[in-house]
Formats: sequence, C-alpha cells, structure tokens
Amino acid sequence: MSFSTQVMVRGYELDTQGHLNQAVYLQYGEHARWGLLRAAGVAQEKLIADGIGPVVLETTIKYKRELRGGDEVTIDCAFEWSGGKTFRIRQEIRKLDDTVAAEISVIGGILDLTARKLVADPGARLRALAERPELLGL
Repeated sequence: MSFSTQVMVRGYELDTQGHLNQAVYLQYGEHARWGLLRAAGVAQEKLIADGIGPVVLETTIKYKRELRGGDEVTIDCAFEWSGGKTFRIRQEIRKLDDTVAAEISVIGGILDLTARKLVADPGARLRALAERPELLGL
C-alpha cells in the first residue's frame, strides 16, 4: 500500500453490539483517501480551483474482524490504474497486531465540475496537480 493513516475507534462510533458501526468503515475509508490526496499535494482547494473533484462510483467492504472502542487501527490506501475514466482504490483497515479488520475496494473517477461528467484521463489530471504523484501510483 502506498499510504497509511491511523485512527482510534471512538465510543460514539459503536453500535448496540459494542463494535464499530458498519457505516463508520466508509468514513474511515474516506478519511484515508483524502489524507492520501493531501499527502500527494492534491488538497481539496486545489481540485476545486482546477474545476474537478473525486467521486465514488462503487464501494465494496469485506468485514473480517470486529473493531471495539479504543482499538487503534491503521488504514492503508493505494490507487490502481487500468486506463479509462475510472480507477480503483484498495484499502485495508488493520489492528495494531496486523489483523485485517476490513478490506475496502472503491471504484472512482474524477468529475469535471462544470460539465458534470467524468474526465477522460483521471490519472493525467491528478498527476498534473500532484506534488508527489508516486503516492497516487502515477
């Protein structure tokens, strides 16, 4: 994986069974993806100034192990490019002992904010904005 960030599971994120609510995994994934973009030098303000924004087209989560309040986790994140208008982002949420708690797979694109359509080459658009394109797999 090309980027990692850490989060501690907070009590207000738990469900009635005492483990991390399933919807919060989506938030953790989003948090890591924005962290990766910022680390690559592609802050939200830069995207908006260029008239583009990332969009999620599909998300799949495989829940492997429960997370409980106070657990510290690492969220790994890596882009995969295959050409065309979309790309994949693979993510793992791991406990400190390296146990994989969840795997997230996102299919995304880059939206032209004026035309409201996906840009033809999202990798090229991000590469042009990035200070560290290697973090994006570019």
